[in-house]
Amino acid sequence: MNARAGQKAQESDLIDVHALVEAYYRLVPDVDNPDQKVVFGTSGHRGSSLDSAFNETHIAAITQAIVEYRAEQGVTGPLFIGRDTHALSRPAETTALEVLEANGVHALVDEFDDFVPTPALSHAIIAYNLAHPGEPQADGIVVTPSHNPPRDGGFKYNPPHGGPADSDATGWIAARANDLIAAGSVDVKRAEPSAVDTYDYRGRYVDDLATIIDFDAIRSAGVRIGADPLGGASVHYWQLIAEKYDIDLTVVNGLVDPTWAFMTLDWDGKIRMDPSSASAMASVLEHKDDFDVLTGNDADADRHGIVTPDGGLMNPNHFLAVAIEYLYTHRPQWRADAAIGKTLVSSSMIDRVAESLERTLTEVPVGFKWFVSGLVDGTVAFGGEESAGASFLRRDGSTWTTDKDGIILALLASEIIAVTGKTPSQLYADLTERFGSPAYERIDAVATKEQKARLAKLDGAAITATELAGEPIVARLSEAPGNGAAIGGVKVVTENAWFAARPSGTEDVYKIYAESFRGAEHLALVQAEAKAIVDAALEG
Repeated sequence: MNARAGQKAQESDLIDVHALVEAYYRLVPDVDNPDQKVVFGTSGHRGSSLDSAFNETHIAAITQAIVEYRAEQGVTGPLFIGRDTHALSRPAETTALEVLEANGVHALVDEFDDFVPTPALSHAIIAYNLAHPGEPQADGIVVTPSHNPPRDGGFKYNPPHGGPADSDATGWIAARANDLIAAGSVDVKRAEPSAVDTYDYRGRYVDDLATIIDFDAIRSAGVRIGADPLGGASVHYWQLIAEKYDIDLTVVNGLVDPTWAFMTLDWDGKIRMDPSSASAMASVLEHKDDFDVLTGNDADADRHGIVTPDGGLMNPNHFLAVAIEYLYTHRPQWRADAAIGKTLVSSSMIDRVAESLERTLTEVPVGFKWFVSGLVDGTVAFGGEESAGASFLRRDGSTWTTDKDGIILALLASEIIAVTGKTPSQLYADLTERFGSPAYERIDAVATKEQKARLAKLDGAAITATELAGEPIVARLSEAPGNGAAIGGVKVVTENAWFAARPSGTEDVYKIYAESFRGAEHLALVQAEAKAIVDAALEG
């Protein structure tokens, strides 16, 4: 933990926006350098122009690759495109529009030149395709590095299902983009974007919210809501929500500043718009007693943070468990066989809630893309990640978004208070009385690039240990139980504890997620033994 974590950002912490944008246009990447190649992680290509990792050359080539990919897939409808509030997002959106125009792709930007949250773009794709059955399908691009620091840029592709592209798509796009750059970008087409149409992302998304959230209950109960967009793309959405649904909602901070000078520093001393981090949310937490519930979103509003007067900032796992129990007992039109989706590094409290609800639990690898098909066909009614990202179905059981939606999760907290008379923190305390109180933490362990590569391909059978922190090991997983997909690491499970180890995609470390229903001391033992078990397997 950095000594200044939770403290207000100082002048020396802020980016030089002019230098950042200038580097976007001036620096040309060397794709023979792995750090400067196009690489799609779970949420698209990310990097900084200052590191030659997110530059005009990258974005033009990626967009050209997307154009070619969608044509190969027979996707010929409009392409929805939106950006968040990061400094590199508008330049990247402009570059993308030039390539789309030159290739004859019908692009739709925001009608009011406003920022576009990830869930609003996913909602737009789904709404269009549902309204035009049998016609050319739409897809989209979101220009955002999510909660990453102000110096970063991000660029991700959402196919016609509206959710994150799968690894087959992103692998093809990244490879083609790198080939284009290596050839000098001679096959990248560019033109002045003069024929771009518009779409009212904000109005249509907000108008449709009544199909997924019970605003009548919120209004009748007089729930006092505070919403902090953390300088992100949801900034103008919250005020419109308050006006349209006549609820007691205050936008706590409406500032948009590409340096994020108003933020408090995250755990590592960096400015990061993570609504699940107490350090990043320190200035928001100052208002916790002013509202019945206070919420935060990251820069593209696909993550949520829930703050209650009695509990402060909730652990994301805790709120997911509460949200799941509430939704599956208050959405009578949902299918009786609709499963609960969770990533394999989310809390086992969710497993116990699912069992009590007599619902199937679908446990998948990290990445929201694994929930897309279930949210489309209704076989999964809720999909959630431990990193404060989730989405769920409309009240009638139909698809809402297939990407994470921090806005509806924040609004759900208000509905829960209105309907139950308890805060989500109080409801989580009720869950711990029924199922026990787990201790959960993620730590990092140093690893070389070679070790990380071995860990990503490690088979659960390579784990030879028979016990973990005094309990027999009951499962050694390298594939997710819910869909059989490789988890890119391992998960080891006992009756009351588990750990999962996965390599970091950006640093020379591997991440150890661990949880114990036997308390903090037992968790510490699990973590220590987890590192020894993984290190032994990597050496073997």
